[in-house]
Amino acid sequence: MRKMIVLALCAAFPLATSVAYAQSAAPQAPSAQQPAAKSETGQSGAAQITTINIVDINELPEATKNQVNEAIAKRSDADVEKLRTSIDKSPEVSAALKEKGLTSSAVVIASLDSKGLLTLVTKKPS
Repeated sequence: MRKMIVLALCAAFPLATSVAYAQSAAPQAPSAQQPAAKSETGQSGAAQITTINIVDINELPEATKNQVNEAIAKRSDADVEKLRTSIDKSPEVSAALKEKGLTSSAVVIASLDSKGLLTLVTKKPS
């Protein structure tokens, strides 16, 4: 299951470095980062989630926001559904969203870097 989550997150969203680096430069409230629970070992090639960073799309720098919007426009509805299903199946990710008063339906894009930083970009429903 964990491998499916990682594959869905990585396959659908190639902006891992730009979003993650943009977030490391922006100040974050302590509740924005949650250490994730350690998961099973023995999964080859899949980065384990060590930190979850949740940010609203409107908090991103304009250049990064444009890149995120381009990636959103290129994905299919099936990609979005896979991402949200994967988030719902991951207790630590769901809990981090719930702590901020959000659900998987608010997530528009996600990225997981090689160091285990999972960045979820959210958009509040209009």
